[in-house]
Amino acid sequence: MKSVLLERKEGISFITLNRPDRYNALNAHMLMDLLDIVKQVETNDDRVVIISGNGPAFSAGGDVKMLQQDFTNDELYDDVMSTIEAIMMKLYVMPKIVISAVQGPVAGLGLSLALTADYVVSHTESRFGVLFMGVGLVPDGGGHFWLSERLGVDAAKKFIWSMDQVLGDEAKKMGLADVVSDMPAIERAQQLAKHCLAAPFEAMISTKLMYHHKKVVDLKDYLNEERHAQKKLRHTEDHQEGIQAFLEKRAPVFNNN
Repeated sequence: MKSVLLERKEGISFITLNRPDRYNALNAHMLMDLLDIVKQVETNDDRVVIISGNGPAFSAGGDVKMLQQDFTNDELYDDVMSTIEAIMMKLYVMPKIVISAVQGPVAGLGLSLALTADYVVSHTESRFGVLFMGVGLVPDGGGHFWLSERLGVDAAKKFIWSMDQVLGDEAKKMGLADVVSDMPAIERAQQLAKHCLAAPFEAMISTKLMYHHKKVVDLKDYLNEERHAQKKLRHTEDHQEGIQAFLEKRAPVFNNN
């Protein structure tokens, strides 16, 4: 089974995360597949991209097995982080309208991916959370950048520290989501995509790129700092405790080591 699917229809590229049994948790193989798909979409003629998750979640974030195994090896760690950074950067400067359709929970690296979009469409019952603190890490995938852009720095850091999860309506009030609906998120995202396709597309893209090109250096700086912070934090006792607590389905007990 392919971990990421691509379907093209009526000027829209549909990218679907496809590990429903794992809540679309992102591992190294899936990230490579996602980068390959993003590269294909980057060069096709479709004007709108919709990113969604198959099954009950958009994405639960980075796969815990990846944190346990791939992230213990510096070379593999750097490869994974380079892949994540390439995905985020390509989506950010892609001359297309990118829409994320959030159904169910979205957390961690999955939230960073969802927030790369120009429009975040959410179901009312979807749950948004950062949750990196629960495993003794900081947001990656540009998470600090996306959250500061949408929430402002002060609100962003407090949301990161809180480990709260918020439902769709609250996410919209905060600025994490742009459109919230009772209908399936993918259906509402398609409605929005059709609206974008009927708009003066080149004018929309000119505005997007004008803003985003000014921010590329900032995004690169955040990605670089996140990479170095995670490399340091993954060797801490708090990170190991966070992972063990997650596997044992209990609250972590951190000792700041």
